Amino acid sequence: MSELALRSVSKSFGTVEVIKGIDLEIKHGEFVVFVGPSGCGKSTLLRMIAGLEEITEGDLVIGGVVCNEIEPRDRGVAMVFQNYALYPHMSVYDNVGFALKMSKTPKAERDKKIREAARILQMEHLLERKPRQLSGGQRQRVAIGRAIVRQPDVFLFDEPLSNLDASLRVSMRQELSRLHNELGATMIYVTHDQVEAMTMADKIMILDAGKVQQYGSPIELYANPTNIFVAGFIGSPAMNFLDVTVKSAQGEGVVVQADGIDDVAVSLPAGSGDVQTGQALKLGVRPHALERDETGPITGVVELVERLGHETIVNFKLSSGESWMAALDGNVTLELDQPVAFQVGQDSCLLFDRGGNNVRASARMSV
Repeated sequence: MSELALRSVSKSFGTVEVIKGIDLEIKHGEFVVFVGPSGCGKSTLLRMIAGLEEITEGDLVIGGVVCNEIEPRDRGVAMVFQNYALYPHMSVYDNVGFALKMSKTPKAERDKKIREAARILQMEHLLERKPRQLSGGQRQRVAIGRAIVRQPDVFLFDEPLSNLDASLRVSMRQELSRLHNELGATMIYVTHDQVEAMTMADKIMILDAGKVQQYGSPIELYANPTNIFVAGFIGSPAMNFLDVTVKSAQGEGVVVQADGIDDVAVSLPAGSGDVQTGQALKLGVRPHALERDETGPITGVVELVERLGHETIVNFKLSSGESWMAALDGNVTLELDQPVAFQVGQDSCLLFDRGGNNVRASARMSV
C-alpha cells in the first residue's frame, strides 16, 4: 500500500526556512494537489518527496518506511516534470522504456510494459515517432508513460501542463483524471492553477509562504475556507471582499453595514464564536452568488462587462470605492457607468475577523 505521510517536515536554505513544519497524511489511491502562489514552496515540497531535495527536519514516510535517507530511485516514486526532458534521437518506444533498459529489465518484460503504458495513454500509434514529430500534448503523454512503466507506488507531477495551450490543458486534465481512475495509484500534483486543483483533486493542500493554510476536499475548501487567503485563492472569479461593521448581533443573527451595501443580515451557526456590536469584520461573497435585483442591498456602478457567451462577468464599483465582480448567467445587457443592484443567494456569505479567520458565517444572507 502506498500511503504517504509528512511528519513535521521543514526545509531551510541556509537561514531561510521555505517549508515550515508540514504534517500531511495521504491515503493509498488518493489524488492530492499542492496549490498556491509562486514561491509558496509547493515544488520544493514535491522535490523533497522525490528525494531531489534533502529534508532539513521531520520525516517522510512512504508505505510505512521512513525515506529521508533512501535514494530517489529506491523510494518507489516516479516524477513527471514541467519540462518533458525527452531524448530527441530516440523513438517514443525507446524514450518510454529507457529507465527499464538502464535497470537491465529483460527485453520481453520491457516490451510488455512499454506497450501497456502506450495502451493506457492511447499512444500506440506514436511508438515509432521521434519527439520532434509530436505535439506538446503527445510529448507530455510520453513523459507520463516513462513514469508508468516503472510501476511506482507514488506518481509525482510538477506543473506538467503549464507548457500547453488552454484547450490542450483541459483535455490533458481529463486524461490525467482517467489515468488515475484506471491505475488506482497515489498521485501528488503541483500547480499554481486553482482550476486544475478543483477539477482533478480528491484533496487539495493550499500552501502560502511554506505553511499549510488548509487541507481538504475541493468543495470543502470552496464552501468553507478557513481564512481569507484560502477564500480569495479558491474560486474563479475570485471572492469579493468588503470591510463591514457589525450593526447588531443577537443570538445567531448578525447585521452588518458598510458603504455600498444596505444593512445585511448574516446568520451564523452555533459555535461560531462571539460577534459583538461595533466589531470590524470583512464580508466575503462569491461572484456567482450575486443576482441582479433592483431592490437588492448591494449597489454600484458598472466598470467593465466581459461577455463569455455562457455567462457575463460584470465588474462594478461600490460607493465605498471597492471593485466587485458578479458572474451572471447568459449574455446580459449592461452599459458602462450604469447603476446596478444585486441580491445574494443562500449559502453564499462569509465573515472574517481582523486576523483573517473565517468566523463560520452560515449560508443565509438577507436584507
